[in-house]
Amino acid sequence: MRDRDIHRVIARLKQEATTWRVPVVGEIAQKTRDPFKVLISCILSLRTQDATTAAASARLFSLAGDPRALLALAPGKIERAIYPVGFFRTKAKNIRAISRDLLQRFGGRVPATIDALLTLKGVGRKTANLVVTVGFKKPGICVDTHVHRISNRWGYVKTATPEQTEQALRAKLPRRYWICYNDLLVPFGQNVCRPLSPHCSRCKISRDCARVGVLRSR
Repeated sequence: MRDRDIHRVIARLKQEATTWRVPVVGEIAQKTRDPFKVLISCILSLRTQDATTAAASARLFSLAGDPRALLALAPGKIERAIYPVGFFRTKAKNIRAISRDLLQRFGGRVPATIDALLTLKGVGRKTANLVVTVGFKKPGICVDTHVHRISNRWGYVKTATPEQTEQALRAKLPRRYWICYNDLLVPFGQNVCRPLSPHCSRCKISRDCARVGVLRSR
């Protein structure tokens, strides 16, 4: 994909996105406009399907909707609320640690910078970028497996890890697309550009895709 083609690709994905379900963390952000709930739901979503994340988030937030209330919950109660998300015991510990840190170091508020978010237990670059973009509507580039895979499949970047993809995108992706990039590529990857056998025959941007690493398609 040539650099100038990204404008056409983003425009087409925005048209297609109206037929896709919003990723769960984005959905929670739209409903609550609460960076804390965005952060916690993002922690729950790691290695977990959207439907499971949505149900676990709803159960947890019905018990506690802010750091102080969440920290007051017994660890076992948090575990039961978020089960069966992946690594639910570890996530329960991290959620309590995050709540404690927010109260002790940030006045009970979620910090709005990537560097500050990265100091919280269990928060990596993917989560930090997603909280910044979805929770605060500030520029950031959230790179998950979909964004990493598709950006390389298009030939837009040539990287080996999500961390390298983030840096490559920061260097070349027009800044006005930073916030929407993850929101577009995640449902695109779930519905069309599948990992093993993408639906190239019905892909609206196939002409711009280099199909790097695609061995078979539908």
